[in-house]
Amino acid sequence: MTFKSASIWLLNQAPLFLFLLVFALFGCMSDRFLEIKNLSNILIQSSSLAVAAIGMTFVLLTAGVDLSVGSIMFLAVAVSGKLIFNGYPLSIGIVAGLLVGVVGGAINGLFVVRWKVTAFIATLAMLFIARGFGLWLTNTRAMNMPDSVTHLGSSSLMGIPVPVLIMLSVAVLSHLFLVKTGWGRQIYAIGFDRESARKAGVRVSAILLLVYVICGFCAALGGLIALTQTGAVSPKFGGQREFAAIASAVLGGTSLFGGRGSVLPGTVFGAVLFQTVENGLVILNADPYLYPMIVSAIIFLAVLLDTIRNQLVGRLTRRAIRRKG
Repeated sequence: MTFKSASIWLLNQAPLFLFLLVFALFGCMSDRFLEIKNLSNILIQSSSLAVAAIGMTFVLLTAGVDLSVGSIMFLAVAVSGKLIFNGYPLSIGIVAGLLVGVVGGAINGLFVVRWKVTAFIATLAMLFIARGFGLWLTNTRAMNMPDSVTHLGSSSLMGIPVPVLIMLSVAVLSHLFLVKTGWGRQIYAIGFDRESARKAGVRVSAILLLVYVICGFCAALGGLIALTQTGAVSPKFGGQREFAAIASAVLGGTSLFGGRGSVLPGTVFGAVLFQTVENGLVILNADPYLYPMIVSAIIFLAVLLDTIRNQLVGRLTRRAIRRKG
């Protein structure tokens, strides 16, 4: 193994080393952190972020980005919560919330595909549109949900908490889709080299539209999972969760440059790592003003690792091409 390939391997394992470091650090500072109940809570709390980050992974694999994830989460729970609050069945509220995510993702995809708007700009616009519409719908007021909503978030099936079960189901299905289907392989191909994929007959526009729809759906589902845990729709719901989703995906090994990444264990592991840090800060009763700085440091670290990893892979690829020539 050469030095550069060993460096890439170490960079790929960086999230694992970081997780072990964080786990050991919080474990030494508080006995409560290592309690089974708290570790279970970390998994449950990670479920919402992990589902949203899985959707973000699909977009990042095509070298795109979706900045509207947090706002779509908010709009989805605003619509769902409004229906439930006004006496509609829980099932109707859930379906309506998921449809909001699908429509929001489809609009993002149409702007990117049909009108050739840069993903950054298109999803940034959706961020403000969805947030504004959600605030209008809720009159900028919090809505407390009935016990049936929180009961769903605290219930278990075969001993597994429902939020964790949903997270695992979405992760497994997404993983199988990406590695076992032709559409999944085409997603990687587009992220690796979009023009070459187009020349090879890949329906780039259809794939791009699909990934944004998936991202919107996962954002809505992640928001609904969070709603069952908090039991309330607040004006700040989903705030800046798009950045947490991006950081989780990148920490899990997904490249911001596209064409490389995985859902299992990648993105799910990144989300658990991200949530572990937040949980540890709460356990230690850290200064709340430190939270944004620590979260921003995690995001910076994730981007830095991806940039270094991408540069090393690029150098190794160029060297291999020269040797063949």
